[in-house]
Order: sequence, then C-alpha cells, then structure tokens
Amino acid sequence: MNKIQMSVPLVEIDGDEMTRILWRQVKEELLLPYINLKTEYYDLSLKERERTGDQVTVKAAMAIRERGVGVKCATITPNAQRMEEYHLTQMWKSPNGTIRSLLDGTVFRTPILASCIRPVVRNWKRPITIARHAYGDVYRATEVRVPGEGRAELLFTGADGMLIRQTVYDFEGAGVMQAQYNKDASIFSFARSCFQFALDRGEPLWFSTKDTISKTYDHRFKDVFAEIYETEYKAAFEAAGIHYFYTLIDDAVARVVRSEGGFIWALKNYDGDVMSDMVSTAFGSLAMMTSVLVSPDGKYEYEAAHGTVTKHYHRYLKGEAVSTNPMATLFAWTGAIGKRGELDGNKPLTAFARRLENAAVRTIEDGVMTKDLAGICEGVTARTVDSLAFLSAVRQRL
Repeated sequence: MNKIQMSVPLVEIDGDEMTRILWRQVKEELLLPYINLKTEYYDLSLKERERTGDQVTVKAAMAIRERGVGVKCATITPNAQRMEEYHLTQMWKSPNGTIRSLLDGTVFRTPILASCIRPVVRNWKRPITIARHAYGDVYRATEVRVPGEGRAELLFTGADGMLIRQTVYDFEGAGVMQAQYNKDASIFSFARSCFQFALDRGEPLWFSTKDTISKTYDHRFKDVFAEIYETEYKAAFEAAGIHYFYTLIDDAVARVVRSEGGFIWALKNYDGDVMSDMVSTAFGSLAMMTSVLVSPDGKYEYEAAHGTVTKHYHRYLKGEAVSTNPMATLFAWTGAIGKRGELDGNKPLTAFARRLENAAVRTIEDGVMTKDLAGICEGVTARTVDSLAFLSAVRQRL
C-alpha cells in the first residue's frame, strides 16, 4: 500500500509515564503503517527537562512557531514528591504553561462524543467547547505569607517615575496575600483567538467574568471582548448567522446547564481550567476531550487534556495489562495531522485524520472500549479491553 506523503513536518513533543507508552502505540499501530510521518522530535520527559535545564521546552515552543503545527504528549509538572523521585535540581515549571506563554495562545477543549455515552446533563446534545485564556492571573501570581500586624499595599512604579499606591488591607494579625496581573496585549490576543475560532467552527461565542465584583480587572476583559467584536468581527458573525454573548459567570453557569450545547464558552485562566474539567466529566471522561492551543497568528499545538496516568504506568512497569483510554492522545495526533494537511493543501492527509477519528468513535459505539468507559456507556454490551487491544480494534475498522 502506498503511504500518504507529508511535505512539511509537524513538531512532535514526547512526554511522560503511561501517556508516553500510549504515544508510541498510537504511532506504531495507527499512523506509521499509513503515513510517511515527518516530525521534528522533542523529548519533554522530566529527565530530559532536568538534563537540559528545561531549555528543551523552549526549543519545542520555538519549533511550533516556525513549523505552525505541533502535537504534544502529556507531561509531568513536578511537585515536592516528584523532585525527590526524579532527583531534580529544581521544581521545573509546567511545560504547558511555558509553551502557552511563548505562543501567547488560547486553549480550546471540546468533548469527543459517542452515541452510547450520554452526558450527565441530559439536555446536552452538542459539544460545549471551553476557550481558556492561558496567561497570567493566579498562575502567575506573587504570594506572601503575612507574619503579623501591618499594612499591605499595592504599588506600581511607572517607567516615567509615576507612582500608584493603594492600601490592600490593614492586617491586625497574620494572614496571606496575593497579587495577580494580566496584560492588554494578551487579553486582545485571547479575544481575537476566540472570535476567529468561533467563526471557523460556525458556532456562537459566549464570554463570562465577574466584572460586578472585579470592577477593574475582570471589567478590562469584558471591555476588550466588546471592542474587538464591534470593530473587527460583528459583520462576519452576522453573515455567518452566529452571535457573541456576554454575561456574568454566575448566570453563564446556569445557562450552560440548561442549554443544548453547540457553542464556545470563553473564560479567564482559572475559570477555564475548572470549567473544562467540569464539562469533560459531565460529557463522560477527561480522556474523551480534545485540546488545542491556538495562537493569534495561527500556530497550533494539539495535546491530550489529561495527565500522565501515573497509577496505570506503575502497573504497566510490573508487566500488567492496563486499560488506559487512548482517545485523547489519538485525537491529539489526528488534530495535528488534519491541521498539517489543511495548511499544506494535503487533502489525503486531512481525510485520513477524519477517517481515523470516525473509526475510533465507531469502535466505542460498537461496544469495544477501555475500562473507564464501560461503566457509563448505554445501549450496547461493553467489552472491556486493554489499551493496545482497543487500538487494534480501531485499526480493524479503519
């Protein structure tokens, strides 16, 4: 059989633990037999990040800026336990956070639907995509443990010497405090990415914050979205028959639960982190969630939305067969391959990505699935298989 050719490589970013095993299995079982796969490879395993002083993460992000499309395996963000386990010299930052910052991107996460897995919210009929601003806020916050009585102040010193000083709180005893920030440039990039993604998908865009309480910080986000919509996207949205909608996050949560889905919900960094987990769980599983980082200048990084599945990895090392769901990893690959084909005008490559996705979903709908889905599927007799057997079943249908 003639393999599908690629003219431009995509950036391949390998990761850690069980997802690293799934990464190799997906390539060997479902990609390499059919595609003359061209990739620019970067190893972001924790050991390699330690060896390179985390410079490999920066190089991977720069490669995506150059090549336009990347696909990333799940990676470990170390805590104190991981520092000891891997003998690290420091607690390296999240690779996802580093890449998001360098690409100035927005993360879009969408559930993978199968007819035999009904959402917990029964009126949800179409996917809900979470658009998460991937910069600043609590993830870049500066924190202080207040030892005792005293005054906490917020101070800004301008480049021209201008001073802005506000009292935060007069502490009568010990406590804690935290300062967050964001940048106009990043907020504008976030808004444009969301509006463009909504246009590309042909779906309405919702945005919500808590601007009634955060009258400067959150209100700035609201104002930027309104400005970008009115000056750059309103006509295109109206022509496409879709709309932009803003509401307070309290109201948005109620509306989302009552909706049928089929829209993109844009949220600030922490809100998007939490709500994407909520939406993915309500639709079935975090392993049934696509995730793509999109930069304002059209660079794409596809990844699994979940972690490295540590418990399964330890069982795998003992020689046990594990039933880890590879769907999110598989869809990271198909997303990147499909986008590479789209950007390069390579129709066979894009068509293959869509066929592979359909085969994977049909495998689940036929009742062949990993253990995590067996307890939530309806209308079919579930046959639980291990990860490699599931990929083999997908290949049969492909």
